[in-house]
Amino acid sequence: MNISVIEARDIPEAWFLCLRKTLTEGYEYKIDRGSYAGQHRKELDFVVVQVRNPGTRPLVPTVPQGVPPPTSMEYVESYLPYLMTAHKGEGEQYTYGQYLEEQIPQVIRMYKKDGYDTNQAFMAVGSKESISLSDPPCLRAIDTRIRDNKLKFIVYFRSWDLWAGFPSNLAAIQLLKEYMAGEIGVDDGELLAMSKGLHLYEYSWELARTTAGMR
Repeated sequence: MNISVIEARDIPEAWFLCLRKTLTEGYEYKIDRGSYAGQHRKELDFVVVQVRNPGTRPLVPTVPQGVPPPTSMEYVESYLPYLMTAHKGEGEQYTYGQYLEEQIPQVIRMYKKDGYDTNQAFMAVGSKESISLSDPPCLRAIDTRIRDNKLKFIVYFRSWDLWAGFPSNLAAIQLLKEYMAGEIGVDDGELLAMSKGLHLYEYSWELARTTAGMR
């Protein structure tokens, strides 16, 4: 597998760099099972994205005129309860929050009670039943680390829609990190994201090329 490493100042820059990398180096294939089965996507084998200053505003990217934005802060703020609480909308098989809701305060208490030097402040998403879902959770883990009095997140996505998912996901995860850092009493730190399935669906290729200035 080819390992791609992306280093970025902030979340919007990380998105633009990932767009270019996926368009130029992504493996193109026809989807056998999963979302948009029968269509094509471009995908990086394995990617590590390091965002040095993820709290820099704006959290969401701007796109060229004529390109529909993949997200907005209004959407991110409405998406945040999906990440942090167990509430499910009609027709939803799961929310990330149903797995994270109880773990978030546990991690906060762990750091406040026992100190910062631990490898156990790990939050898992999904269960053994998840594999039977028609659309299993994409986000599978949020690991945490406090170093230099800063809370850092290391997140893993089993599959990750670069166009429609990445900007909203990372912006909401950053807001969660800022909340947890405030509750623990430390500063906000960097964000690392990993995936063996960062991809662009065929419908978004031209949008991505225009946005990345590759037309």
